[in-house]
Amino acid sequence: MALSREGALLIEHLAEKMPGAQVFLQDQIKGTYDGQRFKSIIKLTASIFQLYQGLVYIMPTGVVVRALAPHIQNKKTDPAVVVVDAGGRYVLSLLSGHEGGANELTLRVGNILGAEPIITTTTEALKNIIVGIGCRRGISADQVVRAIESALKEKEIPLNQVRYLASADIKADEHGLLEAAGHLGLPLRLISSEEIRSTRKNFEASSWVRKKVNLPAVAEPAALLAGRRTQLIAKKKSYQGVTVALARENFLWSASVPEDR
Repeated sequence: MALSREGALLIEHLAEKMPGAQVFLQDQIKGTYDGQRFKSIIKLTASIFQLYQGLVYIMPTGVVVRALAPHIQNKKTDPAVVVVDAGGRYVLSLLSGHEGGANELTLRVGNILGAEPIITTTTEALKNIIVGIGCRRGISADQVVRAIESALKEKEIPLNQVRYLASADIKADEHGLLEAAGHLGLPLRLISSEEIRSTRKNFEASSWVRKKVNLPAVAEPAALLAGRRTQLIAKKKSYQGVTVALARENFLWSASVPEDR
């Protein structure tokens, strides 16, 4: 759902990657776009709230909250609700994050738009390890899983501390990587190639990777860019066709609050 022309353009991009999704556009948006038109987001929300498993609003969060408020009942039955700003910069998991699938939907929308996912569920937000992954084309899921498990074991990091697997957007259709993420039960964040090329974060570039995929590297920059205040704790290492790097996010309070407080 969108209220603006900018939102309508984002919806066009989303619709290409989310076949079967229903599109709703405010009737004052000028231009020819596929989708049903509506007059009031409050009335539209009332009519469709229980009809869909997930709702993606491309509009201000305050507008969405006011539209949702009369209909929220239970986190186990309410639909997943995600909010995107009209600039396509941020994707917020707003309602039914864990139980309803909004966290997963947030990652999916963020990967398509190249937007920053915002997930505030406490159990997810306190995880602070990001596994950056580069792999050759056609790699198997088993190979990816073994590489991830080996890298974590070497640093004595449990799997339940991993917030994201991360790779470049050129791996969006890499079935082995996608299957490995599903097998491990971990969300996969895809970083845009342009962001990797333009970042000033410090990582080891590879002439071989640049020649193959026109990127300076994959595993290390993906790990660094998939989180906030990140630092590498394990530089890239190759595991039979899979390159893995580990980064840790640093919480603002971690350096200033005593552990026993």
